[in-house]
Amino acid sequence: MENSFILYSLLILFLPLLAFVIQIFFGKRLPREGDWVSIGAISITLILAITMFVKMLLVGDPEFKHEASIVWLDMGAFTISLGFLVDNITIIMLLIVALISTCTHIFSTEYLKGDIRYSRYFGYLGLFTFSMNGIVLANNLMSMYMFWELVGVSSYLLIGHWFEKDSAADASKKAFLTNRVGDIGFFIGIMLIYSAVGSFAFTDVFDGVASGMIAGTTLTFAGVGLFMGAMGKSSQFPLHIWLPDAMEGPTPVSALMHAATMVAAGVYLTVRIFPILTPDALLVVAYVGGFTALFAASIAITQTDIKKVLAYSTVSQLGYMILAVGTGVYTAAFFHLLTHAMFKANLFYGSGSVIHSMHHALHEKHDHETDPQDMHNMGGFKDKMPITYWSMLISTMAIAGVPLFSGFLSKDAILAGTLSFAQHHPEHLLLPLFGFGAALMTAFYMFRMIFLTFHGEPKMPELIDDIHESPKEMTGPIVLLGTLSVYIWYTLPNNLSPMSSYGWFNPKLDNHNFKGGLVHPIDSSVPGSISALEIAEHAHHAHHMAMYISIAVAAIGIFLSWFIYIKKGLSVNALAERAGFLYRWSFNKYYFDENYNKYLYQPTLRLADKVSWLDWELYDKYFINGFGRLTNWASKVTGKFDFDVIDQLLVDGTGKIANLIGRKFKGVQTGKLQNYVLYVAAGVIILMVIQSF
Repeated sequence: MENSFILYSLLILFLPLLAFVIQIFFGKRLPREGDWVSIGAISITLILAITMFVKMLLVGDPEFKHEASIVWLDMGAFTISLGFLVDNITIIMLLIVALISTCTHIFSTEYLKGDIRYSRYFGYLGLFTFSMNGIVLANNLMSMYMFWELVGVSSYLLIGHWFEKDSAADASKKAFLTNRVGDIGFFIGIMLIYSAVGSFAFTDVFDGVASGMIAGTTLTFAGVGLFMGAMGKSSQFPLHIWLPDAMEGPTPVSALMHAATMVAAGVYLTVRIFPILTPDALLVVAYVGGFTALFAASIAITQTDIKKVLAYSTVSQLGYMILAVGTGVYTAAFFHLLTHAMFKANLFYGSGSVIHSMHHALHEKHDHETDPQDMHNMGGFKDKMPITYWSMLISTMAIAGVPLFSGFLSKDAILAGTLSFAQHHPEHLLLPLFGFGAALMTAFYMFRMIFLTFHGEPKMPELIDDIHESPKEMTGPIVLLGTLSVYIWYTLPNNLSPMSSYGWFNPKLDNHNFKGGLVHPIDSSVPGSISALEIAEHAHHAHHMAMYISIAVAAIGIFLSWFIYIKKGLSVNALAERAGFLYRWSFNKYYFDENYNKYLYQPTLRLADKVSWLDWELYDKYFINGFGRLTNWASKVTGKFDFDVIDQLLVDGTGKIANLIGRKFKGVQTGKLQNYVLYVAAGVIILMVIQSF
């Protein structure tokens, strides 16, 4: 069985990459531009993932694990191994990625029909899926970091698919560069751990932490550094700014990115590294996640672009997951990642279905000015798009935390864990307030989206006759994921109660091979320190209270949305006017982009201009160019000295003198014996004269 898991994992990893290569080099020459190649490859990965998932359920072992690795780089003292880790978390995540990616491929065949870069788009989808599967399967930090960066490249290519639009090109660069900020911390964390433990492998790192090879402040900094990578990928405050702009990419990409790949990678990382997060690091994680959940929800309540509402909803839901990890209930975080993948992908597909229909209706009217994504241009679509409506309604109830839907189970688990944390540590009461406040806002803004889009009178009556349900290629994934947003799939086979301990899911993740790494002893001498294991064990004490509160806040949020947008009991414009600056701040996303531009980007660009001036005007012109001019002058002087003095006087002069002497003495060598006798006689006479003195 072990060999089959490794073989399946290899196929799941490399089939999307093979599809990418075929699409890039041969896609345009193939029938239908090769979309069937990508769909076939990703469908096989889904079948393999389902097979592995069924085997995992049959095994039923929370400590189930298979691992394989090879040495990639061996320099004696420095060795890097690359390999796979297949355990319960890996298999569940592979299934999530394969399912959402398959739905995205099928949905895209209709949504992007006739696109100018159709084959390239499907190729990039394959690369994106390959990158995410690499992160999921990695058994060490270095492998994960390599695929982590590849996910960043893939997102850049897909967000900027329509790069002829400046907004799409800017959004792709914004996503790429913002994530690099978080990845710097990720890399620093990796290096801190490697310098202490001497290995990148998760098993070695967990054992090293357990044995005290790295501890205290150093371990805290390393954990926070790794978490910075998750902050970037999962769009946590203050690195949240890229995700809403990423909506410039095709809607199926948004579904894949928000549900199963890029943003899920950050949460997956925090679950993987949970055993090495110190109590202090966990508090940082909890507060960042909790604040992000409330902060993003407060923006979503005023947005008018249907995809922007869902984008900020994703940021908020990711904050929930990060909050759960920080408060110790990492299984609840991963459970919410699973349920969120289903209902959030479905919501994006539903929004894509609505946008697709709006686009065609506007095209029929030759209207190229109206925004097909603005909910103020919609309304009354319920009867025109029944499949889309009912599927989105189911997913909306799931994300709002309505009982009998999947989101209720996972959000209830998160809120129970957070409430339990606060009960044990009252100084952190703010954390459950973040969670319940975000739950209230989520119910409000999600039903606001449903009411504005599908209910009431059409905002543009002239379009309503041209609004129609989407083709089966689009409605198929919508129905499937809507069905998977119902609670029963997550509670079976343990029992049928929606208030239960997440059915088959929880037993598969309990302990999760953390025996050697779960090292969070309770240290009462450290303020705020908390055992994550303690919180997980005692979360059930707060379960019923959290459930009642979460149902109450969801009901309040839904009622307020119905009262304002259906009953018309309150005027939206009057509320916005009374809210004053709060409404303006929310609608304008708290001016983060403007403030980043004013206080970060522009000062940085101005500093770059100053440095460039120093480099060009001073360093280059006066130092580098001046040194060059000085060298040129010195070379001319030395050249002249060499030619006029050394060559002309010494070298050539010596030759000329020798030549002159040779010519003069040439006359002495006459070859006549009489002359030689005369010279000898003259010499003897001269010597005699000299001696006479």
